[in-house]
Amino acid sequence: MEKSIIITAGGIGKRMGGSLPKQFLPIQGRPLLFYTIDRFHQYDPNIEILLTLPEDWRSYWEALCKEFSFSIPHQVISGGKERYHSIQLALAHSTGNLVGVHDGVRPFVSIETIARCYEKAQLDGSAVPVMPIKESLRKLNDKLKSESVDRSAYRSVQTPQVFERSILLNAYERPFHDAITDDASLVEENRTTIYLVEGNEENIKITTPLDMAFCEFLLSN
Repeated sequence: MEKSIIITAGGIGKRMGGSLPKQFLPIQGRPLLFYTIDRFHQYDPNIEILLTLPEDWRSYWEALCKEFSFSIPHQVISGGKERYHSIQLALAHSTGNLVGVHDGVRPFVSIETIARCYEKAQLDGSAVPVMPIKESLRKLNDKLKSESVDRSAYRSVQTPQVFERSILLNAYERPFHDAITDDASLVEENRTTIYLVEGNEENIKITTPLDMAFCEFLLSN
């Protein structure tokens, strides 16, 4: 079964501060995005890797790869206006029977999580990694009132989200709208069942300086 992974790295990191997009920030001397790509290469050296980047940052990425002798094979796709459009463009270049989509700023997805996603998608057509909610949850009814909800009925969603190629292609034929939160939500609009697998706790999305400090801690331990 041929496999593809689309790694989205189109963010500009407003919440991180500074002028350098967070996917390029160094962790122990290496750009964050190197770690993410390396995880999928470790899982399967033959996986097709497609990386979406803002057009304005492609030359910077190429310079980084040259500077660090980063040689993992991957294809760079210039991103679109929204994440949706970037994935749509990358899909057109993908060739795998199973296609995953992963946030470029989730460098600590485990090899086991990746494997579970592709294995489940091969069996049932879709796979989304999730984790239980630890904190108590409250639902807002309005600005002043809220109510407790049963946290056992909820899961936090991670990536990679993996699908049979035809399922993802059909989903991305739907027009863009602001309510699309991830690939699973778009696929679900086509009345396709979303199957869940276990994620891994350290598979966080790097968004803030505190997240970067956590990354440094994980690598140093």
